[in-house]
Amino acid sequence: MKRFLRISATVTAVVLLGFALVFVFWANDASAADSAALQALNSDANVSVREENGWFVFSPVNAEPKTGFVFYPGGKVDYRAYAPALKLIAERGYVVALVPAPLNLAFFDVNAASDVKAAHPEITNWFVGGHSLGGVAASAYASAHEVRGVVFWASYPEDDSLRTKAIPAVSIYGTRDGLAAGEQLDASRDLLLPDTQFIAIEGGNHAQFGSYGPQAGDNDAAISPIEQWQQAADATVIFFEQSTQ
Repeated sequence: MKRFLRISATVTAVVLLGFALVFVFWANDASAADSAALQALNSDANVSVREENGWFVFSPVNAEPKTGFVFYPGGKVDYRAYAPALKLIAERGYVVALVPAPLNLAFFDVNAASDVKAAHPEITNWFVGGHSLGGVAASAYASAHEVRGVVFWASYPEDDSLRTKAIPAVSIYGTRDGLAAGEQLDASRDLLLPDTQFIAIEGGNHAQFGSYGPQAGDNDAAISPIEQWQQAADATVIFFEQSTQ
């Protein structure tokens, strides 16, 4: 009997290890940031970009921001892929922190925003947000911590905690999105405050919120990546302005 139990325990351990290895391999098979994304990680005349404690911080050169934005990447996407759109937000006078995701899945470090906030006591207004699965992680963080609002890029919350706690949000999506649109997006209206704005980017798709190439299940975009980044940045900044007046 003892021999049987030992064999059974060994087999179980091997099976669990196998599942763990498969999961790690799957999670690390992420969409890579392309050349445009990597180029956006360089500082320029308008925005300073630096690595800080494992994340990237985009800061406007000629401003002293009081508002900051922590961004969670989409699932199985190299977090650096969101640099182009986030750099456009920083140009408008905001500190933006792009946080990595363990195993490329943001829900493994939902509290990443707390580390960013602690490192920047000069910021008095904090927003969190994310793309796709990253937006879910951001909303989970917001439901348990003090923030001024949540920004969803092709995403939605997992429950109604933002509505219950009266936390403002904005939902920005592409009309050509093949992964986070339609019934799912409509259903999320009941999870957010009644006055939540849902802003459509005409011709935008799911993948072009970042810069990592096509994504399985998505539709082809009818606008360029630059156009989609700019519209996403514009809508995000307007939300910041409205929420900090």
